[in-house]
Amino acid sequence: MEQLSYRIAVRALCEFTARAGDLDLRFTPAPSAQEGIAGHQTVVARRGPHYLSELPLAGQYRELLVTGRADGYDPQLNLLEEIKTHRGKVERIADNQRQLHWAQARVYGWLLCAEQDLPAIDLAVVYYNVLTQKETAYRETFSAGELEDFFVLQCQRFLAWAQQETAHRQARNASLDQLQFPWPQFRTGQRQLATAVYRAARDGHTLMAQATTGIGKTLGTLFPQLKAFPGQQLDRLFFLTARTPGRRLALDALALLHRQQADMPLRVLEHIARDKACEYPDRACHGESCPLARGFYDRLPAARQAAVDRRWLDREAIREIALTHQVCPYYLSQELCRWADVVVADYNYYFDMSALLYALTVVNDWRVTLLVDEAHNLIERGRSMYTAELDQQRFLALRQSAPSGLKGALDRLHRHWNQLAREQQEEYQVHPLLPDLFILSLQKLVSALTDHLTDQPEGNDAALLRFYLDALLFCRLAEHFGDHSLFDISLRGQPGRRRLSTLCLRNLLPAPFLRGRFATAHSSTLFSATLGPARYQQDMLGLPEDSQWLNVASPFTAEQLQVRYVSNLSTRYRDRADSLLPICEVIVHQYRKQPGNYLAFFSSYSYLQQVLEVLRANWPELPVRAQAPAMDETARSAFIEGFTDTSHCVGFAVLGGIFGEGIDLPGERLVGAFIATLGLPQLNPITEQVRQRMEALFGRGYDYAHLFPGLQKVVQAAGRVIRSPEDRGVVWLLDDRFGQPRVRRLFPDWWQVQRHRLQPLPPPGVTQELFPG
Repeated sequence: MEQLSYRIAVRALCEFTARAGDLDLRFTPAPSAQEGIAGHQTVVARRGPHYLSELPLAGQYRELLVTGRADGYDPQLNLLEEIKTHRGKVERIADNQRQLHWAQARVYGWLLCAEQDLPAIDLAVVYYNVLTQKETAYRETFSAGELEDFFVLQCQRFLAWAQQETAHRQARNASLDQLQFPWPQFRTGQRQLATAVYRAARDGHTLMAQATTGIGKTLGTLFPQLKAFPGQQLDRLFFLTARTPGRRLALDALALLHRQQADMPLRVLEHIARDKACEYPDRACHGESCPLARGFYDRLPAARQAAVDRRWLDREAIREIALTHQVCPYYLSQELCRWADVVVADYNYYFDMSALLYALTVVNDWRVTLLVDEAHNLIERGRSMYTAELDQQRFLALRQSAPSGLKGALDRLHRHWNQLAREQQEEYQVHPLLPDLFILSLQKLVSALTDHLTDQPEGNDAALLRFYLDALLFCRLAEHFGDHSLFDISLRGQPGRRRLSTLCLRNLLPAPFLRGRFATAHSSTLFSATLGPARYQQDMLGLPEDSQWLNVASPFTAEQLQVRYVSNLSTRYRDRADSLLPICEVIVHQYRKQPGNYLAFFSSYSYLQQVLEVLRANWPELPVRAQAPAMDETARSAFIEGFTDTSHCVGFAVLGGIFGEGIDLPGERLVGAFIATLGLPQLNPITEQVRQRMEALFGRGYDYAHLFPGLQKVVQAAGRVIRSPEDRGVVWLLDDRFGQPRVRRLFPDWWQVQRHRLQPLPPPGVTQELFPG
């Protein structure tokens, strides 16, 4: 017997070696986990008392141990069964799935033949319909020799890969042992950050690191995490971002490290959203429609090998490899998430309800470490991941066009939905409990829709699929309803007429959902220029009680950034009209004093437009450009690229939007910012509910719901101005509330804020300093 070096489950072995044919993602609802378990139990109960279920089997090929549990074996019939549950017609089970099921049956068949010295065995793949409770069995007889040949072939295919992966891991760790910081010295504060990150990875802790924008946080976190890989035997590093610019910064830092060694083995993968990776967005994801789905699994092994040989796998490299091998770029990237050392991806790939990276971590029992970039965004993103909404207007449109077989379930939900609307007098109302009858009727509709989609997986209206997925999420979140969420109903339309409603299961506190995600990781580092206060982040995100906090020393000085607040100007909603001209005067005064590139931030597009109109009417010569709603990536890039070392302009933007963080305009590309808002959420019934719930849970409702998230946006926007130790600039804080002590305490330690008062406007023709002295 050779010494065992590798161990793999039968299913994982077959998924790697035996899948063939097309990628087929036509939407067909699968049985739930509970239905699958119940289905297996039903089939087993139909067999005789001599039937052996969940039969443990194991076998060895060279240094590979293959283990698993066969679903069932009848020794009297010498019949081994692989049981699979399904919905709908058995003929609709995709061919690549059927081949996988037979591969599993054959491997189990050989393991049993070897264990009991059987010359031959009957194998059956039994499909059990969870709706009709009907079994469909496909049965074949195999000799032990045939099954052994098949088993050996699968093991050889996997063992070659496993040996390659072991060699890769050893080479990767040796390379990371030799990795050096790419610059002659750390920036001020960067070494402090890197040391804390390394210790957190070494000791398996969670670290919250607040570090000034421009310190080099990305490199200062990636380098020590990679250095910790060999000593901690880490499997994967997930660098998770909220926005595309963060992903780009991570890849730039990793490229800097990659270039250190001529042939660095580290595999880096940029995993992007499916809609951004798709080559044929107008086609369905199956072999009859998309050429990159046709024969996907036949060509996947060669594409996978080419990718791991390439090692540097940004979106351009993935696309090139995928098109060379004629496979789907997105699903190639999804497969490579299993084999990359570093995956750079959006938050949702680890934190949402069906997160790919989290699922892989759990299934493979990986030892992973997380870097959560611009982590102050995770609270709002977490809330959105665990919020579900149902729109009555969409429902009514669906009701008109839905197949007749769904009429009963749709009518039942329609009655309960209307009852909720009739009982509500206010335009917005929070309900302390979920409406049981509505939820029950929604569950029944989901079940009816599931059956319909199972029987007719093709040709369904997009609105039906969209409502089905919304309703499915609503039902799932209803099962977890608690203090972290609220159920609210919003009415629209004129009183006295038919009014439509929107039902929302609204998450206010993502901690209960995110807590387990952080607990699964070996270590996590969350970093941002605006991460404090620490207690706020722990409470909202569900971080461990022993999480560590680091406020990194800034490399910048007060002399680099003049921070001024105007003490007699209000941007409160009631004072907006009176604030327009004074804001324009501050902008014009600063621009004339020091021409250059500036960004001016406002609380909304409406406020932005009002100030812009006054500015253009009175100072038409001042060069300006403005952010527009729903800008695509091309328009965003054009807006940013307009700020050059030689240009002079004032860019108008919305605070907390796409230009308020994550953009890098060093040197003369940006010399100042005007911030005409505290960034506080708009006062409305929803934000009031957030405040009340935060008060009830933590005793700091206003801070948690308004002040902390608002000031984070302000400091982020101000952070666009100083990006390096050589930069100089100015920030104007245009509201008297910036002088309040509880607001000032949330400013960076190195700021020295100067107070200014606007002077009354001089008579026409008289020149006067706007801010004398």
